[in-house]
This record gives sequence, structure tokens and C-alpha cells, in this order.
Amino acid sequence: MVETTAADLSPEKLPIFRGMPPAKRDDLLRSAIQHSVAAGAVLFEQGDMPNFQIVVMSGSAQLFGRSAAGREVLIEAVRAPDLIIPAAVVTGAPYLMQARAPEPSRFLLIHAAAFREAVEQDPILAHAVIGSLARQFRRMVRQVKNLKLRSSVERVGCYILALSARQGAPQRAVLPYEKNLIASELGITRESFSRALSKLEKSGIRVEGQTITIVDGVRLAAECSPDPLIDGAEGDVAL
Repeated sequence: MVETTAADLSPEKLPIFRGMPPAKRDDLLRSAIQHSVAAGAVLFEQGDMPNFQIVVMSGSAQLFGRSAAGREVLIEAVRAPDLIIPAAVVTGAPYLMQARAPEPSRFLLIHAAAFREAVEQDPILAHAVIGSLARQFRRMVRQVKNLKLRSSVERVGCYILALSARQGAPQRAVLPYEKNLIASELGITRESFSRALSKLEKSGIRVEGQTITIVDGVRLAAECSPDPLIDGAEGDVAL
């Protein structure tokens, strides 16, 4: 793990600090650090108390939930430039999930106590944090609707369409991580994910390893019924 000092940061590039008076921003960042981590690095464990507010500078973090019996599921991925679980930091409550980096990533760590104090004192920062919390809440609502209103085949098909749109390739989607993790995120087993892909191959896709070619987007959309109120990206709105 590589650490650099706050002097190396470019905070003006992070939307969370946009609009803050430079003096207040610099004061908040005075003791902040950056962490560059390798793929697989654990940022914190489920049940830990937050010591920092973590901001994704580049790369991403995956949030996992684990049962008492040890079963683990992927809840969601947090991408730059979002905050990682600000609700726990602002309330001083334990993390409900584990966070780990699925790829080489860089994070900004702001001491939790300093962050809470800044949120209390600066209305611009407070507004930005409220916006982040609101978008994360809406992502969770979309996820719940996806899990409860759709079959496994519909979930997989809509995931492929949303992924291709996010990647800017309307006729192709490259799976960002292992299929068992994607299945976990979609609330299905690895076997159900494979069966759904096989069924969708009859409805307009071709699967080659991690690459999925969308041969007939109209037919695929007819099979899985994408809905902008479930599949739309909250990330389209700036922090």
C-alpha cells in the first residue's frame, strides 16, 4: 500500500468539494491521505467503526454483506468519484458491509471526526453529502425493485443492456468481474446466471468468455423489458 500526503491531492477535481471555500477545504484535507491499493485489498470489515470517510478517486470498491453463517453476497460497486458509505461516517455507526477493491484503485481518506465536524459547520459540504446519500438510497431502491419485480433472466438481460450503455458500446458488454460476483449482485446463483445467459443466447446475445455481443438489441429488450426507473444510472447526476 502506497501513501502520499495531502499536498499531493487534487481536491478541486472531486465534486464533493466543489463550491467549498478554499480555506475550509484545505483545512479539512490537511490531515487527509491517499491510498493506492492493489486488486483484492480490503478497506474495512463489516462491523468496523469508520475511522475515515473514504472517497473513490479512481477505480472502484465492492461492498459485501455476510451472514452469521458465513454466506457472502455482493451488494453493490461504488465507483469514482463517489463516497463509500457516508451514512456510517456521518452517524458514527458500524459499517453494515465489508469494502474491498476489485481492481487497482486510489482512495482519499479523510478522518471521520474531521469530516463530521466539517459537515456540521459547512452547508455547502453538507448539501453535497446529502446529495450523495440521496443517490445511494435511490440506487438501493432500484436494486430492491430489480430483485423483487423481475425473474433471473430479466435481471441478467437488463444488466447486460445497462452495462453496454455504461461502457458506451451498444452492441457489446464486457463483464467487469467474475460471473459468480455478478450473479451475487443480481441475487441469483452462479448456475442460475449461466442458465439465464444460455436462454438469452436465443434472444439476441452471444457469450464469449467475459465478452457478450448483443446481436439483436431489440429482441433482447423485448425479452427482459428494461425500465429507466430501475436501470437508469444515478451516476448521471454529478455529486
